[in-house]
Amino acid sequence: MALGSGPGASGHVRGRRRAKKRPLSEINVTPLVDVMLVLLIIFMISAPLLTVGVPLELPRTDATSISTDNEPISVSVERSGAIYVDQDPATLDQLGPRVAAIAGAGVTDRPIFVRADGAASYEAVARVMARLSASGFSKINLVTDTVPTGAISTPVESEG
Repeated sequence: MALGSGPGASGHVRGRRRAKKRPLSEINVTPLVDVMLVLLIIFMISAPLLTVGVPLELPRTDATSISTDNEPISVSVERSGAIYVDQDPATLDQLGPRVAAIAGAGVTDRPIFVRADGAASYEAVARVMARLSASGFSKINLVTDTVPTGAISTPVESEG
């Protein structure tokens, strides 16, 4: 016969003690990591789709990009001469007030990026820039595509 030391070994039960459920002091990070990975994948896929603007064929230059602290206002000029403020169409007369409304009352130091199609007329781009300058904006930048140095071919004039 074996002797037991458990509560039922002697034939009677004095009082059962339940094991106390202690709070878990460790944080389970697996769900957190799962959620963060899903969010990372969503942002990686959606980030390239967030480029704001009208599809244009920008002229190519070897200039470097500039850095800016303020969020710029984008003004686009299509090949046909149509003007867009961000993605909303505008006329030349509406351009100044609309950009001023986006920039805020009395704010003229916010940068404006003028994106013009490479085939757009010089006159249309010059009028847009002149209208922006007449509206009080001084930080007007032309946006171009960059190419490696030496890759731009210079046009050759024909004789005759």
